[in-house]
Amino acid sequence: MLAGPAIALASVVFGILAGQWLGPGDAWLIAGVGVAAGVTALLVRTTPTRVAAVALACLALGAAGTQRALHGLVESPLSTAVERRADVSVRATLVDDPDGTRWSTHALARVAEWSPGTRVPRRSAGGRRVLLSADEPAATRLRLLSAGEGISVRGWLAPLDGFDARERWRHAVATLHVTEVVAVSRARSPMLRIANRARGVVLAGATALTPTDGALLAGFLVGDTRSVPDSVVAQFRAAGLTHLTAVSGENVAFVLALVAPLVRRLGLRGRFAVSLGVLLLFGTMTRWEPSVARAITMAAIALLAGHLGRPSVGLRVLLLAATVLLLVDPFLLHSVGFLLSCAASLGITPWSRPIAERLPGPMWVRDILGVTAAAQLGVLPVLVPVFGSMPLVALPANLVAVPLAEPLTIWGIVAGALDALFGGLSPVVPRLLAVPTAALLHALLAVADVASRVPVAVDARGLAAICAVGALVAAASRLRTARTAPATRARPRLR
Repeated sequence: MLAGPAIALASVVFGILAGQWLGPGDAWLIAGVGVAAGVTALLVRTTPTRVAAVALACLALGAAGTQRALHGLVESPLSTAVERRADVSVRATLVDDPDGTRWSTHALARVAEWSPGTRVPRRSAGGRRVLLSADEPAATRLRLLSAGEGISVRGWLAPLDGFDARERWRHAVATLHVTEVVAVSRARSPMLRIANRARGVVLAGATALTPTDGALLAGFLVGDTRSVPDSVVAQFRAAGLTHLTAVSGENVAFVLALVAPLVRRLGLRGRFAVSLGVLLLFGTMTRWEPSVARAITMAAIALLAGHLGRPSVGLRVLLLAATVLLLVDPFLLHSVGFLLSCAASLGITPWSRPIAERLPGPMWVRDILGVTAAAQLGVLPVLVPVFGSMPLVALPANLVAVPLAEPLTIWGIVAGALDALFGGLSPVVPRLLAVPTAALLHALLAVADVASRVPVAVDARGLAAICAVGALVAAASRLRTARTAPATRARPRLR
């Protein structure tokens, strides 16, 4: 049951790596092979032939998508201006919310038109993305904007270099050093306007909180950690609690649970349509971060499977979701957030229940420990190579923090909605709504502070030792099972 999706995902990954090796190109021939193989997979009936056709389709489409994405970085309407570091005027749309420090701001933007001067007719930029980088005074105005809003700016183009070079995996072709923000316009997309409005309603519950508490709450609710102090970020990272401030499958499940009473009276199609709309709205609110895209794609596939009367298991849904996302954007293979999200889900799905069943204690403790341990085991192969180590204190820290994070997320959304509805009646209302929120946030901060002081982590050697011990334990368990299994004797046949 899992062989087909696993083969498809592996084929896409190999195709992406092959596309990177081949380099930039139009790749029409390879894409044609992929489409032909996909059509063949739909027409044939024999399972081996269908699996082979799907594997070829995923391999070819992964390679073609990667080559075309790389070609878009190299060949663009802005290439000449970037090489010359030319002064330009552009009209663009913000892809994400601006971020930065006190004195500078940066944001990813999709350029619609550009011109090399104020009196020169504008030219199409083909929707290429650039990294906007602004210092004061332009940074102040840019910092106040939100994703989806239009912007006209002046500045000079330059190649991506240094730490900004990683933005090429988000399809950025250059850095635009902004010197002046000329004009700003509201978001054109109705979905983005609704999402920005809903985002404001959700975050309305943070109005009565301190700046640090409000910034941390925004991270828990919509994954917006831009204003969280560096010291708090370091504490959560050292405690192994960073995943709590990244929107993931839990947040998606909470949102679906909140709207469940509203859609329960609808028919099957109505529930499916409304739930899918809520997922799209929530994804837009959280700016479609890689972990959000993974969780929402999995939820959408599960909803579709349930609507069609073919419910799927978690691991199958994960493999299908990862395949779809990598086909849509092959550069996600270079996203640490996407890899961590998939790795955590890959660990939780097969291992959380067996781990919980072998632990002592109450069921709720075993469930939390099982999920946490399985997630930590899953992300180890990604965390250690990227960050060098993983804190061992993460397991007990999550045992305390997760039961606090769940009610915080649910209450934060409810409090934001109540504040938006009744906050204007009296200044006491926001303060009362903020009391439970502040208590839960301070408890989480205390957990992160204490756990971050434990200087024990797993590095590459520790990971190798864990893998070796795990292999030995598994082999010993299998050997013991084989020895204790009762011998079966063949019964003589009666004639």
